[in-house]
Amino acid sequence: MEPVLNLIRIFLAAFSMLAVAASMLKLGHWTVRMFDFPRLQLLFLSLVTMVLFFIPFLNTNPWNMLLLAGVLGSVLFQARKIVPYTIFSRKEVRTSNRQENDDEISLLVSNVYTPNRNAGKLISLVRQYRPNLVLTLESDTWWEKQLDVLKPDYPHQIKIPLDNLYGMHLYANLPLENVKVRYLVKADIPSIHAEVVLPSGKKVQIHCLHPEPPSPSESDSSVPRDAELLIVGKNVKNGNQPVLVFGDLNDVAWSRTTRLFQKISGLLDPRKGRGFFNTFHAKYPFLRWPLDHIFLSSDFLLKRIKRLPSISSDHFPMYARFELAPGNGQDSEKEKLDSEEKEWTRETIDEANPRILTI
Repeated sequence: MEPVLNLIRIFLAAFSMLAVAASMLKLGHWTVRMFDFPRLQLLFLSLVTMVLFFIPFLNTNPWNMLLLAGVLGSVLFQARKIVPYTIFSRKEVRTSNRQENDDEISLLVSNVYTPNRNAGKLISLVRQYRPNLVLTLESDTWWEKQLDVLKPDYPHQIKIPLDNLYGMHLYANLPLENVKVRYLVKADIPSIHAEVVLPSGKKVQIHCLHPEPPSPSESDSSVPRDAELLIVGKNVKNGNQPVLVFGDLNDVAWSRTTRLFQKISGLLDPRKGRGFFNTFHAKYPFLRWPLDHIFLSSDFLLKRIKRLPSISSDHFPMYARFELAPGNGQDSEKEKLDSEEKEWTRETIDEANPRILTI
């Protein structure tokens, strides 16, 4: 029994350390980038591995202690990545306790999963929460027809039905201006950029995204996804309007790319200090991480954020409501990119060979 247990310890310790090493590599291949996603699961695995080193007792030979030190390092590495998204960290976006007013905006983001035919579940959620903006992703012509029932309540619509898993529809009950549909990196992957006019007359710049993920079935590399996020980040930085960026970014909140996107754009993440809000995979509780995101400029305060019930998609929908409150004292402390980050950003965008650099 002891030899078998020892082999298990060695294997799990090696895997835990491999996951850390892969996360530190600046390679875009999906076999490397996949380790960015399951941080919580990798932390749990490392903790279990640590416990195994003490069963039935701790062997203090140098080799064993070296492995144990590596596993401890893995625990600390994974924990450091996810702690900002727990209640033990400072909230990056403050909560507003004011009554409802004309400077509020709410949105619902849902990757519907193209083969899913339970449109009624999403429509029920829209009617229950009555968001100002509804963004659907992976929506094709079938989904567009089902969602036509929203037109009386959402007269402002941008429809991009596609059958390649990158269809996108935006429904709004507030006026939209300066609408642009862009194909930033690839000719068949759209994004929506517009201004929303609030009841008060103030305008909010929105960017709706669904970049291609690194995976064996789609893109071998994370470069197209990374480049799209970085291009949007560069376009919204130092803007003179309130900004919301949202969608299925096919990236997790704690990845190098998302953190760099925040540094470049200066946008804030309302999940920090509140929770993970894991939206994928809806059907596998033990394999979940946050893929659907909402980033905002410091002009906003949070009224509510919630992961909504399943609509039979592989993603849970996300709902959030914000109050536009410029001068609220939470101006983001924009971190400056170091020379290495600037070089990586430049190389990533160049390698993706984007179609558009200015939105």
